[in-house]
Amino acid sequence: MVLSTEQIEQFKRDGYVHPIRVLDLAEAGALRRQLETQEAKQGGQLEPGQRSKSHLLFKWLDDLIRDRRILDPVEQLIGPDILCWNTIFWIKDVGSKSFVSWHQDTRYWGLSSDQVVTAWLALSPASIESGCMRVMPGTHKGEVLHHEDRYDPANMLTRGQELTEGVDENAAVYMPLEVGELSIHNYRLAHASGANNAADRRIGISMHFMPTDTQQIVGSWDSAALVRGNDAHGNFTPTPVPGTDFDPEAMAFHARASEAVREVLYVDAATNTQKL
Repeated sequence: MVLSTEQIEQFKRDGYVHPIRVLDLAEAGALRRQLETQEAKQGGQLEPGQRSKSHLLFKWLDDLIRDRRILDPVEQLIGPDILCWNTIFWIKDVGSKSFVSWHQDTRYWGLSSDQVVTAWLALSPASIESGCMRVMPGTHKGEVLHHEDRYDPANMLTRGQELTEGVDENAAVYMPLEVGELSIHNYRLAHASGANNAADRRIGISMHFMPTDTQQIVGSWDSAALVRGNDAHGNFTPTPVPGTDFDPEAMAFHARASEAVREVLYVDAATNTQKL
């Protein structure tokens, strides 16, 4: 048991749990070096299309979504049969004004389940100064709140989607993480993050897990990786397991899978200035 009974009850009540130590400093540092080595090969940053469904491009990330130290606490929260729908890099360089507005992911992902969770892993310190995540406890319950598409160029979200009701900064809880620590939150939970005013980059990876009975109810086709247990439902096309970074077969699948995610994220968008 990774999570205590108290932590599980807190997750049910508040919609989040943190911090959870999953990697030691050496392991997390090695992953950061692999990422930054690839960035250095292509001008110092990832290409926009490499930020999403990234486990299809990076072998080490596909390994990570199958790591028992991450899946064990996820299983305690959503059950033994687990799909990974998406993986996303969240990188704020030193001095970056990039932010994430208050939002609820359930409004945009087209997934039928209310048990989808995001596991967010820190590869560099995610402090209040560097723009760590903050959440509004309990907002994973009840109706989805109203959002508007605002397309702020500094907003890291695809549509600049932002809550226009229900935001109470006084009730917000910061979720700072040390290197190698994980937070988990329900994707219905309202969350946001600020700019990076620290002396180091803020590098995080979000991994989005869901029970296998989940369906894609907006898009016509979608994919996911079976990372634990059995999939008796077959609602998502299984993603290939890359043999190496930038495995040709996995890259070809990534192109189709990424386009499917884009189509879902922009359904009913006010405009279509796509970032991914």
